Amino acid sequence: MPEMRQSSLVVVANRLPIDDSVAPDGACEWRRSPGGLVSALHPLLRHTPATWVGWAGGTGPAPDLPDVDGVRMHTVPLDAQDLRDHYEGFANATLWPLYHDAVEQPEYHRRWWEAYQRVNQRFAEAAAGVAEPGGLVWVQDYHLQLVPGMLRELRPDLRIGFFLHVPFPPPELFMQLPRRAELLRGMLGADLIGFQRAQASHNFAQLVAKVLGLPATDRRIGVDDRVVRIGAYPVSIDTAEMAALAGRPDVTARARRLRHDLGDPEHVILSVDRMDYTKGIEQRLKAYSELLASGDVKVRDTVLVQVAVPSRERVAQYQILRERVEREVGRINGEFGRVGEPAIHYLTQPFDRTELAALYRVADVMAVTPLRDGMNLVAKEYVAARVDDSGALLLSEFAGSAAELEQAYLVNPHDLEELKRMLLSALRAAPEDAGERMRAMRAHLHRHDIRAWARSYLSALDETGSLVRRLSSSG
Repeated sequence: MPEMRQSSLVVVANRLPIDDSVAPDGACEWRRSPGGLVSALHPLLRHTPATWVGWAGGTGPAPDLPDVDGVRMHTVPLDAQDLRDHYEGFANATLWPLYHDAVEQPEYHRRWWEAYQRVNQRFAEAAAGVAEPGGLVWVQDYHLQLVPGMLRELRPDLRIGFFLHVPFPPPELFMQLPRRAELLRGMLGADLIGFQRAQASHNFAQLVAKVLGLPATDRRIGVDDRVVRIGAYPVSIDTAEMAALAGRPDVTARARRLRHDLGDPEHVILSVDRMDYTKGIEQRLKAYSELLASGDVKVRDTVLVQVAVPSRERVAQYQILRERVEREVGRINGEFGRVGEPAIHYLTQPFDRTELAALYRVADVMAVTPLRDGMNLVAKEYVAARVDDSGALLLSEFAGSAAELEQAYLVNPHDLEELKRMLLSALRAAPEDAGERMRAMRAHLHRHDIRAWARSYLSALDETGSLVRRLSSSG
C-alpha cells in the first residue's frame, strides 16, 4: 500500500476533477465542464500544493490515480448502493430539488438518509487521513453537508471550511426535511460556512436559531465554546484565462466558421446548460416558439443554439425532462424550420474549453434563464469571452450571478411574456447600449475573479494567511 502523504490544504468534493477515462500512458486530465466547481477551483489548486479527496466515478474499489497538475488525487470508493441511495437518492432527489425551490417534488426515504450518513463518514475519514496537523480542509457542496461535523470529531486540530455552491432554501422549505437538525449540525462543524448570496446566510441563521436554538446572526453562530462564521462569497471564474482563450486567432477563426455553418444569420442566440429541470430549458423553448409563431423572430434571420449536456441520466426526473425537451425541439423545428435551416440547433455532447469559447464569441445573445441557480458560471464565462465588448446577456434574476451582473437583461423566467419581451430587447439592443452594459460587467469580473474569491474565502478561514500569500504570489 502506498505511503499516505499529507497536505496543508485538502479539498473534499463529491467528484475528483478528472476525466472518467485515464489515457493509456496513465495520464489524467482535469474534467472541465461548463461552469461548476472544477472550473472554479482549478486555477487555485494549480498554484497551491493540495490533495483533492473525491469519488473517481464508477463502482468498486478506489483506484490509485497519479497527481494532476501537482494536485494529489485521493479516491473514495462508492459501490452501486452508495451511488443509488446517496448520490442519486438523498443528494439529487431529496436535497437538490428542495434547495432549488422544490421545482420538482423532493422525495424522502430512510435508506437514502442512511446512505448519506455512511458516505459522508467515509469522506470525513479520508480527509482526516490526508490533512497535515493544523491543516485546512475545504469541504464542498450539498453532497457532503455532514462531513464538517464528522471531521471535527476526528480531527479537532484542523481548520474546516464548508462552501455551498447551490442555493440554500428559505426556512419554510428546509423545515420539510425529516433530518433537518442533523444536516444543520453537520455544517456547523466548520469554522467558516460560505454561501453564494447573503440571503442564503440569512436563511441558514434563521434555521439554526429556530431548529437548534443557538444564538445566531447573519455573520456568526455560537456553537458550544466555538464561534462559526457565515457569509456570502460569490464564486467566480478565471476571467483572464477565458478572455485570453476567446481572443486567440484560432478561436476567432473557429467562431467565424461556426457562424458560417449556422447560415450566417443576423442573430445567434446561445444557451449552454446541463440537462436539469432547474435550468428553465422548457420555458425558454416555449418563449422562443411563441416569438417564431408571432413573427417577431424569423428563422432565416435568427437561430437558437441549445447545448444541453446530459446529467444524472439514471434519475427518472432527468430522463423524463430530456424526452420532453427533445420532443419540443422536434416540434419547433418541424413547424418553423426549413430544409437546411432548423430553428434550433440542439446539441447534447459536452464541449471542450476552446469550442465553448468559440460558441461564446458567436453568440449575439446568451440566454441564461434558470428557474433557480446558486451562481451560474456560464453567464460569467460568456461575459469574459466578449473581448470586443459586444453581445448581450439575458439572465435570470434567480441566478446568483444576477446580483453581480446587474447590467444584464434581467428576467423572471417564470413569466413567459417577460421572457419573450426581454429576449427581444436583447436581440434589438443598440450596439452602444449593449457595449456599455458589457464593459461594465467585464470590469466587474476583472475585479472579482476566481483569485479574488479564493483570497476572500481563504483569508477568512486561514488565520495564518500562508495560503493567501501563496495564492497572491502565484497570480
